[in-house]
Amino acid sequence: MSRGAERFPAQMKTLTTRVVMAGVFLGAIIALALSVTFSWTDTLAGGSKLNEAAEQAFHSPPGSCLTWAATDASDAHQVACEQPHLFEVTGSIDVGAQFNEEAPFPSLDQWQQIAEQKCNSDMQPYLGHRLDPYGKLTTNLLRPAPAQWSNGDRQLRCGLQWAGPGGKLQPTTGPAKSQDQSLVWEPGTCLALAGKGVGDPVDCARPHSYEIIATLDLGQNFKNGYPNQKDQKAWLDTECTKAAKDYAGGADLGEKKLILGWDVREQESWDAGSTKVNCKVAATLADGSGFQAVTGSVKAQSAPDSAEGSPPSSTGNR
Repeated sequence: MSRGAERFPAQMKTLTTRVVMAGVFLGAIIALALSVTFSWTDTLAGGSKLNEAAEQAFHSPPGSCLTWAATDASDAHQVACEQPHLFEVTGSIDVGAQFNEEAPFPSLDQWQQIAEQKCNSDMQPYLGHRLDPYGKLTTNLLRPAPAQWSNGDRQLRCGLQWAGPGGKLQPTTGPAKSQDQSLVWEPGTCLALAGKGVGDPVDCARPHSYEIIATLDLGQNFKNGYPNQKDQKAWLDTECTKAAKDYAGGADLGEKKLILGWDVREQESWDAGSTKVNCKVAATLADGSGFQAVTGSVKAQSAPDSAEGSPPSSTGNR
């Protein structure tokens, strides 16, 4: 890698933050719409009988961890929280006082408001510490299907999940209270290109927005409290450059039309214990308005092919 390897240009800092955070919010919305339209009565909305495991899942008490494969979660079942899972139940609520028997089935926006109002307030007591507002874990609901709602079912389950930027739920391992909330991906992960922004993990052989090359812990260097973002960036510039050299086997990122970037942490995340960040490589559009497709991994002995066009010559952060 050349000593003058590009960084994500300054204007990309705002873009990448907005893209990722908008993606996380969209992911929660999509998950709420598609993945957790659960019923915990004895039948699904279409009248088909639930299997015993799904029935138990729909009645899960706080502290239970659930997983499923079907898009309608009809095969949901409990697993030990030490195993990979998609949802951890944190509490149960009844919204009958807010929605009487004649109330129509809530809209997607209303469900999101219910999740925020009814579930968020219980997270700190449940976790024993703060929920990182920028972390990987977000609140959501297990909610009755329209047919059960029409029959007067107003029982909900609050819970925690990890929704990727494109909306797909990501498995987590371990109870939420003991998980590191840092929004990081395993090195070697490639995130899809969604328009000019970021999507869910994909095979690095497919077009993607960026590739994760390392995970670093800011807490190992900054031991006297939250470091301002200028100091974070200065340290990460050096450390991510070292990591990229090791990951790419010394390949020159500039020659491959790739640039180096990294995350920074907000004060709220630091206070919640989220101190880990990712180093990553990407190709940006010439006008700095977003990412362009990269195909293949930059990992040593595996050369990527990027889309035409090179990043801007100006350097910046992230």
